[in-house]
Amino acid sequence: MKWLIALFALFAFCASAADVAGTWKASAETQNGTFETTFVFKVDGAKLTGSTSNNFTGENPIADGKIDGDNISFSVTANFNGNELKMNYKGKVSGNELKLTLEVPARDRTLEMTAKKVS
Repeated sequence: MKWLIALFALFAFCASAADVAGTWKASAETQNGTFETTFVFKVDGAKLTGSTSNNFTGENPIADGKIDGDNISFSVTANFNGNELKMNYKGKVSGNELKLTLEVPARDRTLEMTAKKVS
């Protein structure tokens, strides 16, 4: 009986977690034009891994990724014009849409973007 309760608890936890695994494409308007990013997310329980890619920093691995229900957070360290740049992402998944806030602490900037799941 205990294993049945544990199984139901595990199912409830998994059912409440966002379905973020896969490829997502995001864009945001900036003063320098449209900023487009592709995210490839991999999920293992509450751990989020994968990579991001865009025209400015190329492809970079996701670090410190977490999933908590519909909320995700992760960081990316990239090389931009010879400088190491850490970017922190936080977002909320709703179906096939992901609203993200990108924070670049070294530049005291934030950027809002919306991603759509493509696969």
